[in-house]
Amino acid sequence: MRRHRTAAGILLTVGTLLTGALSATTAGAAPTPSPAPSVFKQQQTQGFWTAERMRNATPLDLIQAVPGSVRAPRSGGKETVVPPTAVSPTAFPQAGGAWTGGGAVVKTSGRVFFTFQGRTASCSGDSVTSQNGSTVITAGHCVKYQGSWHTNWVFVPAYNNGQAPYGQWSATKTFSTDQWAASEDINYDVGLAVVAPLNGNKLADTVGAQGLSFNGGYNKPMYAFGFPAAAPYDGTKLIYCSGNSSKDFLFSKDHSLGCNMTGGSSGGPWFTSFSEATGTGLQASVNSFGYTFLPNRMFGPYFGNEAKAVYDKAQTS
Repeated sequence: MRRHRTAAGILLTVGTLLTGALSATTAGAAPTPSPAPSVFKQQQTQGFWTAERMRNATPLDLIQAVPGSVRAPRSGGKETVVPPTAVSPTAFPQAGGAWTGGGAVVKTSGRVFFTFQGRTASCSGDSVTSQNGSTVITAGHCVKYQGSWHTNWVFVPAYNNGQAPYGQWSATKTFSTDQWAASEDINYDVGLAVVAPLNGNKLADTVGAQGLSFNGGYNKPMYAFGFPAAAPYDGTKLIYCSGNSSKDFLFSKDHSLGCNMTGGSSGGPWFTSFSEATGTGLQASVNSFGYTFLPNRMFGPYFGNEAKAVYDKAQTS
């Protein structure tokens, strides 16, 4: 999760970005900045993500952005729905709490770990339906930030306090929208990863995969999930928020939802048409950022034509 600043230059934070609490663990030199390409070929350090490293990874939770420098997503695209892969609300609304409802979301969502400029960090992500059966959606800043692509990128579905009950899924390639790759435009903070098979099995065959919705509009009931790791959370539990979403009336064109999740939740899925009984829905956004002058509110990018384009690029990779 990131925090926004005003045009007047006032930094708005709920915490700090990669504070002194960042793990001192290094994994070689920082990646060479890549200002334009929207695809990055991953390389993994075998056995890098130990339980201790996962527990100590610091949440990537802040990006400085200047309103007015972002471009609004183009409207008018045809709504596209990708049905979920098969594997009366009682938890609505919710400003932030542990998910105890079970269902598919417990397995499809997980923590994302990576090396950022030589230091360990974390976000959240979700397994989604795809042609290759190996696609994870997260936030753009969870694959690339400050011109550098993250390395040692892995997805740990159903993460549990250092344990990986369904294994660690190493990315072979990471992707972002063209707009995020070029200028880290806050309206297009969408990233994806294609992960390698594990023990001969694909991700979707192992944990299932959620459906998606593109160009689905605004102002809908939504459920957001993630693994916030900054206080008061500790990254050990799947946390969720739910409520009626709205459109950001301030500086972005993002969805807005009442939610108190903190750093580390970035990249976690937002669902429309979510069933509490089955834990399935249509993913329509990801946790992205918040404003400090508007506490307990999360914002997530609109899944329009641009998000659909990078999803198609990843799912056919």
